[in-house]
Amino acid sequence: MKSEKKFSRRADARPDELLDAAMAVFAEKGFAGAKMDDIARRAGVSKGTVYLYFASKEALIEGIIQRAVAPIASGALPQLAAFEGDPRLPITMLLKTIAGLLSDPAKLAIPRLFLREGMNIPGIADIYRRDVLDKAMPVLTGLVERGVASGHLRAVDPDLTVRSIVGPLIAHVALSEIFGIRPEDGLALDRLIENHIDILFGGLSAKPLEGAP
Repeated sequence: MKSEKKFSRRADARPDELLDAAMAVFAEKGFAGAKMDDIARRAGVSKGTVYLYFASKEALIEGIIQRAVAPIASGALPQLAAFEGDPRLPITMLLKTIAGLLSDPAKLAIPRLFLREGMNIPGIADIYRRDVLDKAMPVLTGLVERGVASGHLRAVDPDLTVRSIVGPLIAHVALSEIFGIRPEDGLALDRLIENHIDILFGGLSAKPLEGAP
């Protein structure tokens, strides 16, 4: 009985172990240079076992993306979609959540891989759009629209404003991971978010009515 439970736990953990191994191999050898044999060896399994769970390297990439965004997709996005009130609070929480995730070197390795290897990964743009952007951007756009309608935000273009919200974070990571340009104390994501929020809300917030306290 004990051995059956151990095997069950092992089987449940197998996809994550394979994704961890794939991420490590992709980071070392690049997507084009990585082979399924390498991933199997890193995970300590046969190549057939890898194919049992993931049919290709592209499928592994999709699994890596889905696993990385799952906490936000299942938690933050539904909350943002249902939020009513001042949108600056959930926007702040979302940006800080993303910064917290990227502060983990294992999670930072994912955008680093895509930024450096995106052109070498077939269909990566379609995968990322379907699994991430098509879910997140409409939610953020709706949040800004409701903020404008409620008077918390200025009458801005919601679709373009979403680009202003997430764009600086993407640019910051790209400058660091592609060009090696980063603050003296490292990636400094906490400071970046605080600075970004100050600038963002300074321009986005509705002006108080004259005579208002």
